[in-house]
Amino acid sequence: MTCQLVALRFDANDPQRLARFWSGVLDWEMASDPEDENELLPSDDTGFRIGFLPTDEPKVGQNQMHFDLTSTSTEDQRRTVARSLALGARHLDIGQGPDASHVVLADPEGNEFCIIEPGNSFLADCGFIGALASEGSQEVGYFWSEALGWPLVWDQDQEAAIRSPRGGPMITWGGGPLTPKTGKYRLHFDLAPPVDGDQHAEVERLLSLGATRIDIGQGEVNWVVMADPDGHEFCVLTPR
Repeated sequence: MTCQLVALRFDANDPQRLARFWSGVLDWEMASDPEDENELLPSDDTGFRIGFLPTDEPKVGQNQMHFDLTSTSTEDQRRTVARSLALGARHLDIGQGPDASHVVLADPEGNEFCIIEPGNSFLADCGFIGALASEGSQEVGYFWSEALGWPLVWDQDQEAAIRSPRGGPMITWGGGPLTPKTGKYRLHFDLAPPVDGDQHAEVERLLSLGATRIDIGQGEVNWVVMADPDGHEFCVLTPR
């Protein structure tokens, strides 16, 4: 049995505002349970929540991960861009050039995301969230394949991608060289131990796969903060 990816977390200066923005873009409901404040519940086969955690730290540099959102037609792509802009997004130039067929936007706190052109063969079988595109090595793709029990769906040219057997978005890694890490990443995964499993055993398994324990100033908490072999932070929760 492997752990489960239960949430993707954003550090946010205004968590409620960012939750409302992404709720509108993705058409996901916000959780009603006060314990899950500023969490979005998937309305499709994504398989994990999206949550927003308060931070006073400003965003610096480009995120290590971003959403690639798919389009069924050119008009559908335009509608997604227009909806995002109306909710508070802005156009962003990251060097994609004027001839790029995808559209790069930033959410109200500068988190990058892409609206992919229709007919993209790589994301053809995926839903609206086609991929969580990540900067990372091919080897870290192997780590996450083992960690989550998700098969590799791409493994060549120093790149890797995995996808849950139940569907949902891919997680992709574009290969090196990696941008030097200057601080804590703004996005991270929350993992839950397998059903009937325990946190300690799962942490030990992840350590054996190449993860490390790290201290980001979390203090005395009931989750374990770790990093994958490329240094990307993630948390292992206690069973609910």
